[in-house]
Amino acid sequence: MQQPGDEARDKADTDTDRSLITNRRRVELVHLKLDALIDELIGIQYTHSTLNICLLLKGGGTQSRWNTLRSYYQFLITMQSQLDPLPRDLPFRIISKTIGRGAYASIKKAIPPVESTPIFAVKFIHKAYATKHGRISAKQIAMEVSLHSHIGQHPNIIEWFATGEDNIWKWIAMEYAEGGDLFDKIEADVGVSEDIAHFYFSQLISGVCYMHAKGVAHRDIKPENILLSESGSLKIADFGLATLFEYQGKTKLSTTMCGSPPYIAPEVITCSKSTQSKGGMKASGYLANMCDIWSCGVVLFVLLVGNTPWDEPTDGSWEFQEFTGKRGHSEDELWKRLPKSVLSLLRGMMNVDCSQRFNFQQIKAHPWFTRKNPLLSPEGKMTDQIILATKMLEGLHIDFSQQPTASQRSQQTQDAMEIDSENSRFSFTQPEAPINDVSFDWERPPRANAASQPTDFRDSRSRPMPPSVSLDHLAEDPSMSQFAATPTVPYSLTQHARRFRDIVPNYSLTRFFSRLSVSLILQLLETALHQLNIPTPPISQMSGREHQGWIKIKTVDGRKCGLAGDIVIDSYFAGETELLEVRFVKVKGDPLEWRRLFKNVTVLCKDGVYVPGN
Repeated sequence: MQQPGDEARDKADTDTDRSLITNRRRVELVHLKLDALIDELIGIQYTHSTLNICLLLKGGGTQSRWNTLRSYYQFLITMQSQLDPLPRDLPFRIISKTIGRGAYASIKKAIPPVESTPIFAVKFIHKAYATKHGRISAKQIAMEVSLHSHIGQHPNIIEWFATGEDNIWKWIAMEYAEGGDLFDKIEADVGVSEDIAHFYFSQLISGVCYMHAKGVAHRDIKPENILLSESGSLKIADFGLATLFEYQGKTKLSTTMCGSPPYIAPEVITCSKSTQSKGGMKASGYLANMCDIWSCGVVLFVLLVGNTPWDEPTDGSWEFQEFTGKRGHSEDELWKRLPKSVLSLLRGMMNVDCSQRFNFQQIKAHPWFTRKNPLLSPEGKMTDQIILATKMLEGLHIDFSQQPTASQRSQQTQDAMEIDSENSRFSFTQPEAPINDVSFDWERPPRANAASQPTDFRDSRSRPMPPSVSLDHLAEDPSMSQFAATPTVPYSLTQHARRFRDIVPNYSLTRFFSRLSVSLILQLLETALHQLNIPTPPISQMSGREHQGWIKIKTVDGRKCGLAGDIVIDSYFAGETELLEVRFVKVKGDPLEWRRLFKNVTVLCKDGVYVPGN
């Protein structure tokens, strides 16, 4: 006779058995996928060592096989794609090495066939690999070109110039943002002054408003896609996820889940095709233009405090739960740091009910938006490039007495499978960059103290660094001020400065110099990355080659978004003194998070960092 509770135990045992069977099937599917990838690798047949590695991978545990294979597979994909030469009959001349890249696309600088100006950027997309191995279809590429060209000219939007293709490559020529990344010049966990935040927010709204008037929504507004002109003005870039939400007076709802989790509106998740299909529901869709307004609100938040308000706008984020539960009156410390006058604007732009969310008319009428700003003229123009640049450079500071910030949290220990599954719900502009990319073709920054000097395609990037650069000149390099106890702009820069980039260079300021040997600095860097729970592949030292060493980084940031790049080590001669230049080059991810990673590693490597005067 069955006793009380037996039925419940039987049900629990049955559920456990089903769970074990389900998990066993999942493991079997993973092994099948691994075997299929290994067979494809063997089909490539690069070298005997490749075949030996593939055959060795036929055994071993699932996780170790996956981690090793995934990196090696991407490594070979990239190798094969880069064997294809760029098109020959181009209507322009390429004048630089790589200034930006994804897994299957790279960006280089170019000039007209005969003239030396203007300098513009060209994005080269390897069509076959973007389609076969990435998340980009031919239709998506065509849509990016079509919508970008449709928008036309606006001072706060990267201008589209032309496009072309051959059997292998598609290229897109566009305006070159000579000022680099905006958020590369903003201190993580600090942000910028209220005047600077107001200045750039005004320009962001101007660009997005113009775009929406053309019926185009960006759908991927985030720091990674916000650049600067030579004069320091904001430029919206990358229309890979853009959509035509309005045409001939008719509005179309979007159903694609896309964007970066910290910056997307909640309805992108709840109303998208991939979410509602799981429950057997037809996707209700979302208004892409209203989602852009939400994203602009998050960007304003980040400008002011140097961090995002949450991981993603779902119940899985306690910060977002508190924000919605208290109707925008969050008690989180980040919200407490905001100026009180901007709070109602942010709550209006990030209203969970998109029908009640602020539109552009309400944004532009808000008291914080209409506030007086010494950086803005009554006509909305920049008043003084030099003051803006000086304030931004002085805002960057690395305090060696502080411990690394906690934003790089334990999520970084996730393995490759978990990272991929976490982000697979979202459509990104570019596929992920492979961790073992052998095409090491980054353009180097100019020599120290060159920011105030005219720079063209014949500058120091294309010739050996002269031995006449002294340690005194190095002390005046813009990137060195961040290491001072009180960051100040060198007088030599402000004395001769005439434009924004004379003070704030277009190259990344995520670099330091060291007197240590290559082997010691590599060891120091590896230890620092290990302390931050950032996995690294085998570290390379390349004595006698163009670069002295490099470290490939692929991890997730504190908000569980992908972060990848290179730590490049080069020789640097300051008179008779040889130093090492250690550059952190971002490939993918939020530039503010990359800045935070640079700060954390630099603080942990403080014994090897050269600081003028110490």
